[in-house]
Amino acid sequence: MHLNLSQQMKMSLQQKLAPHMIQSMEILQLQGLALQERIEQALEDNPLLERESATETDEDGVELQEEFGVNRDEPVETEQKELVVDNDHNNEADFERLLEMAEDWPDDNVITSGRSSNFVSDQTERQNDLMANAEQRPQTLCDSLIEQLGFFDLSPVEKQFAEYLIYNLDEEGRLPTTLAELSQVFPGRIGMVDAERVLRLVQKLDPPGIAARDLRECWLLQIGPDTPHHETLITLLTHHMDDLAHRRWPVIQRKTGYSVDDIKAAIDVLESLNPFPGRTFQSRPVQRVTPDLIVEKNSTGKYEVRLVDEYTPSLRISPRYASMLRNGADAGTREFIKRKLEAAKWLIESIEQRNTTMLRVAQSVVDFQFDFLEYGPEHIAPLKMQQIADVVHVHVTTVSRAVNDKWIQTPRGLYPLKRFFAGGTQTSDGEEVALDIVRIKLKEMIDRENKDEPLSDEDLMKAMAVQGYPLARRTVTKYRKMMNIPSSRQRKAY
Repeated sequence: MHLNLSQQMKMSLQQKLAPHMIQSMEILQLQGLALQERIEQALEDNPLLERESATETDEDGVELQEEFGVNRDEPVETEQKELVVDNDHNNEADFERLLEMAEDWPDDNVITSGRSSNFVSDQTERQNDLMANAEQRPQTLCDSLIEQLGFFDLSPVEKQFAEYLIYNLDEEGRLPTTLAELSQVFPGRIGMVDAERVLRLVQKLDPPGIAARDLRECWLLQIGPDTPHHETLITLLTHHMDDLAHRRWPVIQRKTGYSVDDIKAAIDVLESLNPFPGRTFQSRPVQRVTPDLIVEKNSTGKYEVRLVDEYTPSLRISPRYASMLRNGADAGTREFIKRKLEAAKWLIESIEQRNTTMLRVAQSVVDFQFDFLEYGPEHIAPLKMQQIADVVHVHVTTVSRAVNDKWIQTPRGLYPLKRFFAGGTQTSDGEEVALDIVRIKLKEMIDRENKDEPLSDEDLMKAMAVQGYPLARRTVTKYRKMMNIPSSRQRKAY
């Protein structure tokens, strides 16, 4: 084998993004609250950044803003020096009063190292107030079930296995694994007979239907002797679960001899039961959505977009570091200030560019979707991001970042900005319509159908073609499932 050591020169052309370009793209896709967090973090990390409402300024600071292309006009506070003098005078007076109090204070040997009873009492009162005003943790499903176990006389092993079953329930209150598997991995030793008995005991706890292994058992646990149509429900759930799922009432009538009215009455009782008893203990906080943009109609009838930025602090470069750059700072300090100055400049420019791009993109979208805002969602026009990119003269990925996770408040409600980008299809007349309109038309057709003879997907496809919307059968099925509309067999009324 021949080894050769040599040097070679190679020329190549690569495209790489500068750090400030990466930062601009990241900030562009930030939602309002996320941008506030980013700004607050930057204020902590970069001493040259400060809020625009700061009162300290000087001529060097103004020159520094203009020199680096960041113009922030701030009035000079002329009363600042007088305020400092007054504060110094007050501090001296307070110091003298403290000295006078020290002369009348008891000797050191009287004061113990422990804290006074008044201090401890005040601290205890503050802690009690804090605990009293703290938000109470809601009771969980496991807490409720284990609390109910205390009313039963169980052996230590049975109680431990009951708690083991409770902690293995899912969020819906179901037992997702088989009893045999749980008994095998249970740390203690318990037989299947005792395990079945403990499971039946847990299933007697509130809410009814808890610890069921499937939907059938969950419903059976909620049916008692006083439940209307008790026998009919037990028969249907035990032997005709598949027919119930597909609403085959005539088949059930032929097999059981029950009338259709009795079957429908039993189904009404079944629909009043809770198939997910564990969800009653779920407390999910309501997520508040803050709009990033607001659309308003002006006097000329045009919809205008404005940016919601009153909660986003405005930034400027701190003027106090200008004198440090020009008045003999050492080399290390000057290098640190220049590095932080460049980072601050990039951040301010990135935020301004984000706001400008968002306004331009949103205004173009609103102009394009004028009929949506004027007449309603059924008049939405098909729109692609590339169309907006051509109008705003930016890349389509910039439009995608600008609308990502952004919300816009319109006269017709609060919508995500992506809502206005809808795919389209052509009618039989060659007109381009949004797919949302096609889905609305399909739902209206299903709502108007005769429930005694509901339309199949094939019939819906033909009816939509008559109205000028040629669709494939699989497309009709896909749209129907997207809108959670059951099949024609499940929509049939008996």
